[in-house]
Amino acid sequence: MRLPDEPDNIPQINIVPMIDVVFAILTFLIVSSLSLSKSQGLPVNLPKASTSQVQDSPAKITVTLDAQGKFMVDKKLVNLDQIESTVRQVMGSNPSALIVLNADKSVNHGRVVEVMDRLRRIKGAKLGIATTK
Repeated sequence: MRLPDEPDNIPQINIVPMIDVVFAILTFLIVSSLSLSKSQGLPVNLPKASTSQVQDSPAKITVTLDAQGKFMVDKKLVNLDQIESTVRQVMGSNPSALIVLNADKSVNHGRVVEVMDRLRRIKGAKLGIATTK
């Protein structure tokens, strides 16, 4: 007895779920890269320097001096007399931390030097000045 011929079904691969997974991974990578590139300082108009170099350090402490003359250590508002002690507290037992000074380009040069002088009193402090290219 002969059975009726069954039509041959061509096997197909459905790629729609794979596309969904790829888009989910892409979305995750975009969102995570945006969160990694956030600046720790507050937005200020940095001066331009053609010879600036990127300093990589595992621990960065950001000291910001804005156009209004306010001082911030990692987004915490402090006055000039508290900068040294606040940075020491943030550094803790990590003397190899890099202190990055974000000073607005309209700030008086004397104020920037005064802040740098106070930061250089910290033993082992590595000081960097933020610029744009």
